[in-house]
Amino acid sequence: MTLRREAFLDQVTERGEYGSRQEAERAARVVLALLGAHLVGEVRAQLAARLPEGFALILLNPLQSAEPLSPERFVRAAAAWIEGATDQTAAWDVSAVLSTVADAASEDLLGRILLQLPVGYDLLFGRPQST
Repeated sequence: MTLRREAFLDQVTERGEYGSRQEAERAARVVLALLGAHLVGEVRAQLAARLPEGFALILLNPLQSAEPLSPERFVRAAAAWIEGATDQTAAWDVSAVLSTVADAASEDLLGRILLQLPVGYDLLFGRPQST
């Protein structure tokens, strides 16, 4: 089921404790663009189908990434793209967006997403995996 734009942004706003939807939207756009660069094929398409249209398009037309980023580098990249962000605030932004994405995905889809990402992303999605 596809999330409505308002519901998606409401969840990101609440989790990120943002003062406005504009802040939540800015974080969502950056994080989804970075995430899209790490996902391929059917997994990316299935996730996009569960997101509001505008955010789905961002996921499907990602920023270019020469190599998969570790979770730490992913957060630093988000900090570089979010105006005024630090690594610490970007970690908060990434967590707010990716935990909302995790809620939109089924457990099966989230598992397939995590298989395409370097180790440690489960924590960014707020879904620690047992080792």
